[in-house]
Amino acid sequence: MKIQLSDHFTVGRLLRFVFPSILMMIFTSIYGVVDGLFVSNFVGKTSFAAVNLIMPVLMGLGALGFMIGTGGSALVAVTLGWGKRERANALFSMLIYVTIVAGVLFTVVGLIWLRPIAAALGASGSMLEDCVLYGRIILVAQTLYMLQNVFQSFFVTAEKPHLGLAVTVAAGVTNMVLDFLFVAILPWGLAGAAIATAFSQAVGGMVPLLYFSHPRNSSLLRLTRAKLDLRALWKTCSNGSSELMTNLSLSLVNILYNFQLLRMVGEDGVAAYGVIMYVNFIFISIFLGYSIGSAPIIGYHYGAAHHQELKGLFRKSLTLVGGGGILLTGIALALATPLATIFVGYDVQLLDLTARGLRLYSISFLFVGFNIFASAFFTALNDGLVSALISFLRTLLFQTAAVLLLPAVLGVDGIWLAIVAAEVTALMVSLCFLVGKRGKYHYV
Repeated sequence: MKIQLSDHFTVGRLLRFVFPSILMMIFTSIYGVVDGLFVSNFVGKTSFAAVNLIMPVLMGLGALGFMIGTGGSALVAVTLGWGKRERANALFSMLIYVTIVAGVLFTVVGLIWLRPIAAALGASGSMLEDCVLYGRIILVAQTLYMLQNVFQSFFVTAEKPHLGLAVTVAAGVTNMVLDFLFVAILPWGLAGAAIATAFSQAVGGMVPLLYFSHPRNSSLLRLTRAKLDLRALWKTCSNGSSELMTNLSLSLVNILYNFQLLRMVGEDGVAAYGVIMYVNFIFISIFLGYSIGSAPIIGYHYGAAHHQELKGLFRKSLTLVGGGGILLTGIALALATPLATIFVGYDVQLLDLTARGLRLYSISFLFVGFNIFASAFFTALNDGLVSALISFLRTLLFQTAAVLLLPAVLGVDGIWLAIVAAEVTALMVSLCFLVGKRGKYHYV
């Protein structure tokens, strides 16, 4: 049975609706993980460290796609809730065209500045050359990567989450197969891993573009002619500013983590952090997927003034997020060594460093889901300011302070525990906003 945004959502119906978005985010996170797995085991530790050093820069350039996707889908969902489908299609189309133009500009800027940026991050010698090689190939597909991020959110708003999942799975399988072919079979090394990722991003960006361009697609949305609407674009940017801030902040904080680890541990520290980030990407993608999947539902019922339904969605979401946090923390603690072995089992010292770091880092999974949901919840309510503030404090201010201060007291362990301190502090902020805004939005 087709689930619609206007439905009443039990826990089971809610999980069925958001499940494709969760899987979609998991498969998206697998892209970098697969690259890292093949590079580490078939190319070497230096190239693996190079990928992890330059990846935050590449992710930062693609962050605009997350902003337009989440902010735009919230605006379009509310517009659909008002019954203005033609207006919703015009907004959707305009945002896709803006993404394409921005993606081309970012590609040009990235290609020009990639080498000096990599050098500024501390790369030198063969590590610098690997950063530039990998980064330049990935940047060729930058526009398609941004479109992929945008369409992840809009597939849900268009009531086609399963189609979005199918596209993401296809892109993920493309990445895995080509990584095996180009890195494990053919002697293409690091360049082969980058080419595989670029092809997978092409699948993730082009297939939805062709689908929504077809005049007879069966979704709520389709690409049409559209004029630039600066007011709607500003509303989209303000709605999605938290997601932009989250991704930019994560990129900046990851750069800071790598800088601290290079200084305290050296190349092994960057490699260990890369493994921990791969596990982190997969685990938090569950929370991100739930937030992306539930946001259009929340936005629709808020726009339709269905306060009782909104209250039920809020209560059920907190329960699911809390249970998920406990489960993921237990899994990470139990599987720290096996997970680390998959990537760096060839180096005993690096394996021990990675496994210990993962165990300490995994405590953050108890809290991170609540903060991710709180930020996405306010985005869905079109309160971009509160959402952005939660994200800014959580991902930039608190983490930056923690990763600078804790290592002075706890050494390398302080780097791994910085995320825990940041998430606990951010949870206090999220609770304050959720309590303070409950009367305005009627979710309690």
